[in-house]
Amino acid sequence: MPLISFYAKTRGWPYVIAWFHRIAGLMLVVYLWFHTYTLLSLSNPPLYDASMKIYGSFPFTILEWALAIPVIFHALNGGRLILYEGFEMRNDGSMIRYVSGLSVVYVSLFGVLMIMGTQSVSPVFYWLTMLIAALTLAYGVASKFWQTQHSLLWKLQRITGAFLLVMVPAHLLFMHLNPSVGKDANTVILRMQNGFIKFTDIGLIVMVIYHAGYGVMSVIRDYVSIRVFRTGLAVLVIFVMVIFAWAGIRLTISI
Repeated sequence: MPLISFYAKTRGWPYVIAWFHRIAGLMLVVYLWFHTYTLLSLSNPPLYDASMKIYGSFPFTILEWALAIPVIFHALNGGRLILYEGFEMRNDGSMIRYVSGLSVVYVSLFGVLMIMGTQSVSPVFYWLTMLIAALTLAYGVASKFWQTQHSLLWKLQRITGAFLLVMVPAHLLFMHLNPSVGKDANTVILRMQNGFIKFTDIGLIVMVIYHAGYGVMSVIRDYVSIRVFRTGLAVLVIFVMVIFAWAGIRLTISI
């Protein structure tokens, strides 16, 4: 694409990748709202099952596979930024190649699992393993950034980013390691009634909402110059994120 080539030559690939990172993040925020809205229909299982039949159609299946691209790219590039900022890994060329290569591997694996549709894992074992990995990574990032001069909100953005680097791709993958786990209302409800799964889901909701909200606020701060508009948009983002966090946590607790 000429525009991408122009900026890659004049500003460098890190500049282009930074734009891709923000665009992917905004796409995932929209998906987060859509996903939360869909899950709210679990209070009416027949309605949820009817929605899943529609989402199981071929066009939506392709869209679901395509969703893996911004998910894994945003997660891995976020990890690259953390390594750059806190661990002095400044070889952008090599790091971008790693992000691209691992993204291709994940998206390909995701596609294979979608086609197979016959695998199964224990939800508790799977999420226990992923939660330990995510918390370990988040702790490592926290120990590195906590004593820096950055604001608390900035630090929390990086810490939640490390946590979500494991948990969000794992969540998407889990839906196709257990194909029925997200398609049948009774199966979803039974899984969410487990105490450990509730704890994990609530933690994931809080981390995702904070990380997404801070990311959107950063975009607003960088690209909206008029103060009154910037303040109004910030208030709107906080309000919307709080509503979705409340709805998600309430649903998780009530099931």
